[in-house]
Amino acid sequence: MTEAYYRYHVFFCINQRTNGEPCCADKGAAALREYAKGRVKALGLAGPGGVRINNAGCLDRCSEGPVIVVYPEGVWYTYVDQEDIDEIVEKHLAGGQVVSRLRI
Repeated sequence: MTEAYYRYHVFFCINQRTNGEPCCADKGAAALREYAKGRVKALGLAGPGGVRINNAGCLDRCSEGPVIVVYPEGVWYTYVDQEDIDEIVEKHLAGGQVVSRLRI
């Protein structure tokens, strides 16, 4: 078995729905994804063996959103602001601890 290329692969739903249903894009998902990407880089966590932050289309949990999913564990989070992103980055991605209060 080979070692994973990334320790964590994080997918941010940035889907924009046009039918009036809730969507992550309406809740600032793209801006907070960029913020997360910057924080991961600033902390030296980005790149091979570390963390990869990616866009995702609809993850089909928009009513709970905005949402992200962290692999390989498959941990789903919701978030509201930069402070929530900081907590996910610092506790889960840097420290390996799931952030229970944001888990869905």
